[in-house]
Amino acid sequence: MQKEIDMFDVQKIRKDFPILNREVNGKPLVYFDNAATSQTPQVVIDAIVDYYSNYNANIHRGVHTLSQEATDAYEIARKKVQQHFNAAHSHEIILTSGTTHSINIVATGFSSLLTKGDEIIVSALEHHSNIVPWQMLCERTGAVLKVIPMNEDGELLMDAYDQLLSEKTKLVFTNHISNALGTINPIEEIIEKAHHIGAAVLIDGAQSCPHIKPDVQKLDVDFYVASAHKLCGPTGVGLLYGKEEWLNKLPPYQGGGEMIDQVTFEKTTYAGLPHKFEAGTPNICGGIAFGVALDYMNSIGFDNIATYENELLAYGTKKLLEIEGLKIYGTSKQKTSVISFNVGDIHPYDIGSIVDKLGVAVRTGHHCAQPIMDFYKIPGTIRASFSFYNTKEEIDILVEAIKKAKMMLT
Repeated sequence: MQKEIDMFDVQKIRKDFPILNREVNGKPLVYFDNAATSQTPQVVIDAIVDYYSNYNANIHRGVHTLSQEATDAYEIARKKVQQHFNAAHSHEIILTSGTTHSINIVATGFSSLLTKGDEIIVSALEHHSNIVPWQMLCERTGAVLKVIPMNEDGELLMDAYDQLLSEKTKLVFTNHISNALGTINPIEEIIEKAHHIGAAVLIDGAQSCPHIKPDVQKLDVDFYVASAHKLCGPTGVGLLYGKEEWLNKLPPYQGGGEMIDQVTFEKTTYAGLPHKFEAGTPNICGGIAFGVALDYMNSIGFDNIATYENELLAYGTKKLLEIEGLKIYGTSKQKTSVISFNVGDIHPYDIGSIVDKLGVAVRTGHHCAQPIMDFYKIPGTIRASFSFYNTKEEIDILVEAIKKAKMMLT
């Protein structure tokens, strides 16, 4: 591993990202909002331009050359996603508009599979997109939502999870990594225990996929969801992986073109997987660019990425804790390169606004994870999230910016 990281040239990698050359408020951009969206390398930008410049056409429907070229490129991208996540079949990969869309497909589909009194389990560490659709499902079906609690370190209480599981449990869903705290959840244990009592499992991989290369067959997970824009790809595209047997059980999410087999005014029959869940014209360019983004990240290597980002996490944690009055939320032993913190009683928004004037982009607020903030009894946090194209020198700039903000606000 050390030999690999010695070959990791962050300055060379940074040249792949045009936006890292710009200034913000007269200062070089320091971009630490990667948990919200990653930046886009030139090779992905080029793929988008190439599509619209050379073979822009609708897919799966035309006999003309442009349509065939676009269809081939889109399906090659699906195959790349399948291989990256190690799905057994390419038709187990549904290309969606993103993680939220993917979760809603499953939540809506389970409306026909649940009855009053059934139970579903969510973790206390979830993004709103992995809470609200399930609450809506419970309202439709009469199912009961149970919550795995967390501790002060931002870790799930697995003993409590054991107590929640029962023969009534039909579905368990949790994120792989918390977007607000960076906690890496023990999803292998969560999946195994759920399967032991016959429940299905959905894992929200939006925050894990930039740092970890999931193997859905090894995990034996029933559903896994993610977004391309966290993986150096474009916005508006993502994936739903589902085991073939589960995708066949779920009804279509939307009706329209592409998801049909035969249509008459008397009866419509539906297409097979994956098209059953892909009604209408998809984000063709986005899907193709998603495949290019995966190629790019795999060329760097996820082991290299994880090792380097862990160095940034350790360095950033040490440097930030040297600031008097700074408290970090989320101190799990297993976490990724996200540091969520506050400085004394200063509102996070005020610090975020000042450091932005100094060219540093961080996220402030509850990060679409309001129950976590309620647990800590705080309005929100400042979140610095690092990617493989960030540097320790940028962390030093962040630290000095926070010190300046603190001085101005106290």
